[in-house]
Amino acid sequence: MTSPELESARRVARRHGEQIGRLIKDAAEINIKIHCAAESLLTRQSPDGFWCGELTADTTLESDYILLQLWLHQPEGAQWDPPSRARIEKACRSILERQLPNGGFNIYRGGPAEVSATVKAYCALKLAGRDAESEPLRKARERVLALGGLQATNSYVKINLSLFGLYPRQFAPTVPVEITLLPGNVLYEMSSWTRSILMPLSIVQARGANRRAPDGFTVDELLLPGMSLKLPKKNKFSVLFHHLDRVFKVWEKRGSQHIRGAAIREAERWILDRARSTEGLGAIFPAMMYFIMALDALGYPKDHKDLADAVHHFESLILETGDRFIFQPAVSPIWDTAISVFALGEAGRKDHAGMRRAADWLISKEVRRKGDWSVKRPDTEPSGWAFEFANEFYPDIDDTAMVLLALMHAKGSDLAAQAAAERRAINWLLAMQSSDGGWAAFDVDNNWAVLNHVPFADHNAMLDPTCPDITGRVVECLCRRGLAEHEAVRRGVAYLLQAQEKNGSWYGRWGVNYLYGTFLAMRGLAASGVPGAQEAIARGADWLRATQNPDGGWGESCASYARDRFLPAPSCVSQTAWAVLGLLAAGRSGAAVSSGVQFLLERQRADGTWPEDTTTGTGFPNVFYLTYGMYRDYFPLLALAQFA
Repeated sequence: MTSPELESARRVARRHGEQIGRLIKDAAEINIKIHCAAESLLTRQSPDGFWCGELTADTTLESDYILLQLWLHQPEGAQWDPPSRARIEKACRSILERQLPNGGFNIYRGGPAEVSATVKAYCALKLAGRDAESEPLRKARERVLALGGLQATNSYVKINLSLFGLYPRQFAPTVPVEITLLPGNVLYEMSSWTRSILMPLSIVQARGANRRAPDGFTVDELLLPGMSLKLPKKNKFSVLFHHLDRVFKVWEKRGSQHIRGAAIREAERWILDRARSTEGLGAIFPAMMYFIMALDALGYPKDHKDLADAVHHFESLILETGDRFIFQPAVSPIWDTAISVFALGEAGRKDHAGMRRAADWLISKEVRRKGDWSVKRPDTEPSGWAFEFANEFYPDIDDTAMVLLALMHAKGSDLAAQAAAERRAINWLLAMQSSDGGWAAFDVDNNWAVLNHVPFADHNAMLDPTCPDITGRVVECLCRRGLAEHEAVRRGVAYLLQAQEKNGSWYGRWGVNYLYGTFLAMRGLAASGVPGAQEAIARGADWLRATQNPDGGWGESCASYARDRFLPAPSCVSQTAWAVLGLLAAGRSGAAVSSGVQFLLERQRADGTWPEDTTTGTGFPNVFYLTYGMYRDYFPLLALAQFA
C-alpha cells in the first residue's frame, strides 16, 4: 500500500472509530435515560399494582360543581349559604386562576376564549357571591357578548340554566324521558356516554322544574341584544327535530301522565342498574352530576344509600390539597397502568416485581358481565376492560387492546387465569369490530348520523363511530397476539388504508389529533406486515417528517379539530414521542428520528420525568379536551425504548 493510500485508510479508520465511539456514547446515554424514566415510573406504582395519573380539563367542571350545589341546597329568598361554602370558594379561586387576560375562559391550554366555558364561569362566580361589576366578571361579561352572548352557548349550558329559571325553558332543548319506551333500541344508537348523560337528565327535566336561583339573581346581562333565542336550524333534519322539540314541550304539559310515569320509572331503573356496578353512573363527571340531580328530583332522601354513594363517587373526582381544587372528569387507572406496563416491558423491565403486581391487578379488573355493548352483540361472552377502576357496563375497546398489549410483557401469579382472560378479551375484540372494518370506543356500528341533528347533539359526541387511532391499536394488538392472518385484521387494514388523508396523515379521535391518529395507524399497519400497506406507511412517515418543528420535536394544536387540518404548535414531549413511534414503525431511523430522540433526551429531568403543560387528550372534539398527567412520562419512555 502506498503512503497516500495508507494515510487515506487511516483517516477512514479514525472516522469510523469516532462514529463508533459516538454511537457507544449515545447508546449509553439513551440507556441511562431509559433507566431513569423506568425507575421513576416504577416508584409511582401503587402498592396494589396500578398507576393513575391526574386527568384534568377546563373550568367548566368547577363551574358545574357550583351549579350542582345550588340544586342540592336551595336558597331561602335572596340568601344562599350552602354547607359546601368553603369548597365553593376554593372552586371560585380555581376558576379565576385560569381566566384569560381578555376576560374569557378556554377549553384547552393555550386556546382562545370559548363562549360556553366563559358563560359557565361567569354564572358560577356570580352565584357564589362575586360582584358582577368586579373586574373579572365585567371582563368575562364583555367577552361573552363579543363571542355572541348567552344565545351562542351550547345546549347543555341552556338546559342547565333553564332548570333554575335563568334561561327561557321554551328555548332550551327537551330531552324526553319517553325515549326509554321507544321501540327498536333507539337509545342504543346513541354513544354510551350520551346515554349515560341523557337518561338522568331526562328525569331532571321531567321532575325537577321547580328549582330556583336566589331572589333577584339573573344572568340576562349575558344576552346579546338583537340575537334570537330560538335554536339554530342548520338543515332539513335539524328543522324536523326542532318541530319535534315543540311537540315534546306540548307533551310535557298535556301528554298522558300514565305514559310519562312509566317512562320515568323505566329511566330510574336504567340509571340505578348502571350506577350500582360502577363508581358513579358512566364513571364520568356529567353523567354522575345529572344522576345526583335525578335521584334528588325523584325524592330520594339525602341519606339514601344510592344518593349518598352517588355524591361520594362524584366528590372522589376532586383533587383537593390546600387551596387547590380541581375536578377530574374521570379517573384513568386502567389506561395509565396498561400503557405504563407496555412501556416498561419494551424498556426491558419484564421481570420486575412491579410487573407481576400490575398484571394481577389488571386481570382482577376484567369485566365479566354483559353491558350496553351486548344489545348489539348478545351472544358474545363478556370480557374487556374499562377506563376507570369500576365501570362494568362500559368496557371499552381501546383499553382492552392496550391491556392485551401490556399483558404480553407482564405475567401474573395465576398464568392459567391470565391466559383465560386474554382469550376472552381477544374474542370480545374480534366481536366488537364494526361493519366498516374499523373499531370504535364502546359500541358496534354506532353511526346513525341523523342523530347528530337533534337539538341537544351539539356536544359533538352523539355517536361513537369507528376511528383510525383505535383501529390501529387493535390491529397492532391482534397482530402481536398472532392473528395477523385473521380476517378481522385484513378488514381492519383495509379500513386504515381508506381512512388515510390525502396528505398521508390519519385523523385522531381520542388524542390531539393527526399526530395521534397517524402514529397509531402506522403501528397497526406495520404490525400487520401486509405488503400493500407499505406505501401508506411511507406516506405517513413523509407527513411526519414534514410537520417536524425546527427544534426537533412535534406539536399540534387542539384547533386542528376546528380547522379539519393539522395546525402546528410548540413542541411537547408526548406528541414528539408519538411522532418518533410512528417513524420507527415505518423503519425510518434518519435525521427526523434522531432529532426527535434528541429533543426527548435534552428535556428529561434528573428524576427521570419530563415537563409538559400541554393539552393532548381529546374528550369531545371542539368541545372538551383532556390533559393526561402521565402522557409526558410513559410515551417518551416507550419511544426511547423502541428506538434503543
